[in-house]
Amino acid sequence: MLPEADDAGQQARSRWGLSLFWRTFFLLALLLIGSVMAWLQTLRSLEFEPRAIQTAQQIASLVNLSRAALIHADSIARVSLLKTMTEQEGVRIVPREPTDSFEPFDNDTLGRRITLELVQRLGPGTQLANSVNQIEGLWVGFTIDDDNYWMRTDRERFNRTAGRTWLIWLLTAAALSLAGAALIARRINRPLKQLSFAASRVREGDFEASTLDETVATSEIRAVNIGFNRMTEKLAKIEEDRAIMLAGISHDLRTPLARLRLETELSVSDAQARENMAADITQLDAIIGKFLDYARPDKVPLSDVTLKEVLDACLFGVRKRSDMRIEIDLADDLHVQADGVELGRVLSNLIENAGRYGKSLSSGIAEIDITAYARDKWVLLHVRDHGLGVAPEQIPNLTKPFYRGEAARTAANGAGLGLAIVEKTVSRMGGSFSLSNANSGGLVATIRLRRSATH
Repeated sequence: MLPEADDAGQQARSRWGLSLFWRTFFLLALLLIGSVMAWLQTLRSLEFEPRAIQTAQQIASLVNLSRAALIHADSIARVSLLKTMTEQEGVRIVPREPTDSFEPFDNDTLGRRITLELVQRLGPGTQLANSVNQIEGLWVGFTIDDDNYWMRTDRERFNRTAGRTWLIWLLTAAALSLAGAALIARRINRPLKQLSFAASRVREGDFEASTLDETVATSEIRAVNIGFNRMTEKLAKIEEDRAIMLAGISHDLRTPLARLRLETELSVSDAQARENMAADITQLDAIIGKFLDYARPDKVPLSDVTLKEVLDACLFGVRKRSDMRIEIDLADDLHVQADGVELGRVLSNLIENAGRYGKSLSSGIAEIDITAYARDKWVLLHVRDHGLGVAPEQIPNLTKPFYRGEAARTAANGAGLGLAIVEKTVSRMGGSFSLSNANSGGLVATIRLRRSATH
């Protein structure tokens, strides 16, 4: 599988993965929503019975008052009374006919409970309806002696929205609780996010940007931050000592090597022996150069670099080699953010590595393909040989310092730092480096560098 396929898989996993913030928020939200639902059910249970009884009492009182007024009023006063009740109280009383059509009262739990309560208070002939003869309202059928009547009043007179009021308040409380949960989850996640960012900077070798706040109020977070800062300080000191040591050793070795070369040229009479000794000294000098490259500082200035120009400079000395055949496929106007000298060392290392270990067993020629193309804000550069490739379990070790595969160990002509230098240098320039086996054979080295914003 090529590196870009691995990157796509990692991006898909990160896109669908659940971060600590959302996991904490969802758990708090489930807890709060469960609590709100439990409170809603409890309040509905506590409020249901009193509301049904209160509504039934209001309707029964109105019916009883209307019935009493009709019973004790004479014929003339009854007409005036009915008119006054209709105009001022919105209560209309009409005779109940057998041919009347009506829509039964609400059949929900509250409606059935109100109906049952009214029947107990007003008698078995009581009837509740939502409309009579297509006229909407709250209709109550009752009897006076042998006469049947309908009493109509507005439904708004009786509060059936108390449950909705509770629901609105509970939804408001739930929304505020979820906002509080998001704030709590964010505060919990913030120190871990800062720690994750600092760890990524340490991984990139930027120790100065990885300092965490040691004055936070939370004792546990403060202890973690202090421990992390001390660890990065120690790592920075170790890295500095390592670079100084490698640079010092490499520098001190080059002076006696130069004297040794001069003495060899002057004192050895055998031309073949002198040539072999000079070649060995040259190889030692090249290995020391590798140490110097590996010990270079972690920060390099980046600029707009034309990839084709850097590659042409690297190929100038190898185009005429008979044991290498190089095919190039990249645009002339492909620009990257890099250091031209450092990028040249990287490409030279990769070409040298491909030419040394990617030779065909039959022809003895190393066929090398160099391709580059832009993808979004990045430029991908592939250097591929057509050799035997590398065992999959060895690929992660190839970029480790001083590690050499079986072919390199047999040749014994390197320090095992070439690919380690490539990875470190590309990382210093803000890019990434990876190795993989090609499907049709050979090793593929992939460099990803940031594309220049102006191109």
